Amino acid sequence: MSAGGPGAHHLRLRTGGGPRTGTQTGIASSLRSTTRVATWAAVLGVVVLAATYVLAHDLTLGVAVTSVAVLACVMLYDPSLVPVIAMPTFVVAERVGGDALNMSLGDVTLFATFWVAVLFSPRPFTPALRSMLWLSAVYQLATLFAVVATPFAQNSIEWFHAWLLVGGALVVGWAVGRSGHATLGLTLLTVFVLAIALDACATAAVQLAQGDVSPVYPSWPFELHKNLAGPIFASVALLVFVRQSWLRWPAWFRVPAFYLLVLALMAVQSRQAIVGLGVGLIVLALRAGRGRRQTPILMLLTMAPAAIFVASRVQDDLSGDDPFNSTAFRAVGIEGGFDVWREHLWFGAGLRWWTVGPELGFQPPNAVAEVLSSVGIVGLAGFAVLMLGTLVVAWRMDRRFGTLAVALLASRLVASQFDQFWVAIIVSLPFLLVGVCLGAEGFAKAPGAPLLDDRPARVRRRAARATLTPVEPPVPAQGEELLLPGGRS
Repeated sequence: MSAGGPGAHHLRLRTGGGPRTGTQTGIASSLRSTTRVATWAAVLGVVVLAATYVLAHDLTLGVAVTSVAVLACVMLYDPSLVPVIAMPTFVVAERVGGDALNMSLGDVTLFATFWVAVLFSPRPFTPALRSMLWLSAVYQLATLFAVVATPFAQNSIEWFHAWLLVGGALVVGWAVGRSGHATLGLTLLTVFVLAIALDACATAAVQLAQGDVSPVYPSWPFELHKNLAGPIFASVALLVFVRQSWLRWPAWFRVPAFYLLVLALMAVQSRQAIVGLGVGLIVLALRAGRGRRQTPILMLLTMAPAAIFVASRVQDDLSGDDPFNSTAFRAVGIEGGFDVWREHLWFGAGLRWWTVGPELGFQPPNAVAEVLSSVGIVGLAGFAVLMLGTLVVAWRMDRRFGTLAVALLASRLVASQFDQFWVAIIVSLPFLLVGVCLGAEGFAKAPGAPLLDDRPARVRRRAARATLTPVEPPVPAQGEELLLPGGRS
């Protein structure tokens, strides 16, 4: 007999769009647990920083002690959360290590979290990640000839640094995505970058009120050069522009964030970053799926004013009398890079030759001239394998994860034709985000992972309001006993 009497009915949820998935529940659970850890870590960090500063009156020491304390706290709770909590620090450009090392704090954090990711990230790596790591190994092998041919300290250090910016960033990003914490990690990073963008916009408003239309250099929470801030804004703008089913960011967060980042990009007037963002948006528009017909229109409305601005500024530089303007400076730098390459045809003058190498100058503001002058024809072949190969691998990924990866790589590659390529954060950040895409794909395809619901938001809301329809209880076959929940009959 039925526990509810003969008139009782079983209930079945009719969704009208296929069975509902557990994605939201999984993400909500992950967000609750990781947010709790992040909150306690932040409270601990504030307490330790305050106590250290009161006792020692040394802010640098306080930051160092606080970082160690927070890292130890998170490591004890869940080592896989260390790369997640560290995501905002990867864009910190403060320099450490003096003249010998001279790396950004973001690079130092990336190096530390890389080892945590290697030791504690889920295995195995997906074929796409393994392919990208092999491609980075090809580039490292090609540039090793330059290290041997022209030995000096900066050359060797930069060889390891370049590997960290690509391979290390991919592994750290993979750890964030594969652990199921992509939403929290990318949210922390995005909110931090939005704070920098807000400072840039506020500074631009003050300058405009005073009649000053010069580029803005963000100064809070730390100082950033405009050509470093611009690519950061562009990469994060691509991240928030495309609707990611695996991130579940609501439109009220994504849309204002995108336009704030675009305004900040216009404020810093980083022209190569504007071009890179435009290329990334074109990729997103070309690979837009069903239900996203508004993407090309939105892209056009957003980037048309930016394209007009870039074209007008370049025209002003070409027609002006200032021999030291931005365009003229780049032309001289590119020519100087090719001059150095002609003296070191096959293996280049060494990585970072413009600082302490046999040829002094400044870093060529063009990826081809920079790579040729540094590692020669052999190195340029390795660089082509790295960049074109990663684009092919990203293109072959599941569209839900690969579209953003392709846009980020294409944006960086095109922007670097108008500025330097191998510059710390603006290399590691795109590859870090690509690694998150790879990890998120691996997490979605892992056994027992919650299924992704790619239906548009309006369809999911309609499904959530589905009606409950009565279904007749099952009739036991002859000689069988119907077992009800709880083992009752």
